[in-house]
Amino acid sequence: MTSNKPDRLDIPLILSQLPLFRELSSEQLALVAGVTREKRLAKDEMLFQKGDPAHGLFVTVMGQVKLAFPSSQGNEKVVSIIGPRQCFGEAVMFMDRPYPVFAEALTDTLLLHISKSAIYELLQRDATFALRMLAGLSLRLHALVDDVESYSLRSSTQRVIGYLLQLCEDEGDSAGEKTATLPTSKQVIASRLNLTPETLSRIFHDLAEAKLISVHGRQITIHDLRRLREFDL
Repeated sequence: MTSNKPDRLDIPLILSQLPLFRELSSEQLALVAGVTREKRLAKDEMLFQKGDPAHGLFVTVMGQVKLAFPSSQGNEKVVSIIGPRQCFGEAVMFMDRPYPVFAEALTDTLLLHISKSAIYELLQRDATFALRMLAGLSLRLHALVDDVESYSLRSSTQRVIGYLLQLCEDEGDSAGEKTATLPTSKQVIASRLNLTPETLSRIFHDLAEAKLISVHGRQITIHDLRRLREFDL
């Protein structure tokens, strides 16, 4: 449901904190903010379905959104988990094609929707904005290449270890004990890592048996980051 009180958010400030919009002037931010709308989703609510037309890009303010491919067997392949201060939908918007995935809220979520017309106007007016948009799309491409490399060259255990280390990458130290909370369910994480839930559970069990981690629900304690990083190499 779209909020009726957009003045509760400082939309120009939120946009200015995103890499895509960080270099825009206050006038440019005001232009984008003027055509930006809030969108609130309840947990498990669909934002769009595969095949829906793309009319702009989205920014996650709070919550999480899952992008995934559906399958005829009833399961799904999670492509990405979008958290706060991340954009999505811009690549499809430029291609002028329908969404190739569906988007579903994993938690109660607040989004901003920025219309295609506003983005196109900025691109025509400002070469700097166009360059930053290209940089953002290039980063997405590199992430996809990294995914393909991970699935092709790394074992299941290495993928899980890499994911756990990513959760701790902002903690600072390269060794010692760290605790991280899985951002979503193990089933969604397994799909994101191209694993079955059973395989993910087995790897968690094996790492716990090796005294590298402890698992308590969605809370993972890594007992030694350096040992975990060197495991299964």
